[in-house]
Amino acid sequence: MSLVRRAVPADAREVLRLRQVMIDDLPGGDGSVDWHEESLPVLRARLGEADGDFAAFVVDHPERPGALAALAVGTVDYRIGKAGNPRGRSGYVFSVATDPGARRRGYARACMEELLEWFRERGAGQVMLSASAEAEPLYASLGFAHKPDPTMMLRL
Repeated sequence: MSLVRRAVPADAREVLRLRQVMIDDLPGGDGSVDWHEESLPVLRARLGEADGDFAAFVVDHPERPGALAALAVGTVDYRIGKAGNPRGRSGYVFSVATDPGARRRGYARACMEELLEWFRERGAGQVMLSASAEAEPLYASLGFAHKPDPTMMLRL
């Protein structure tokens, strides 16, 4: 039996807690948690969509009942096709985190493997993510590679 399971609406607070762990570990991460309460209703609803374009895979914390040890979260979207992805279905991994007390046990890898399978089942031709230096070896071992990408962002 797999340690990994699909997150459900009741996991929303823990998903946000682990997302905050990830944000706090990023260079320039914003430690504010004021946004959590506003985010909860939407996250609960999205976690309840079994066949949607959003999924979170988690491992329950082995020493803390009700807590999560790790998570990997992603979405699938459509972009006009191109060489290498003619159907235009793309996966994007945007949160991978492990509770500091549960690291180095393979939980993030197990969650990522389930998320990658979920992307395959939905016909994604490519999966993208941004990697911290600490997590880069994990993603490289799963087959991810750097690409020259002039990504820019605008906050609305």
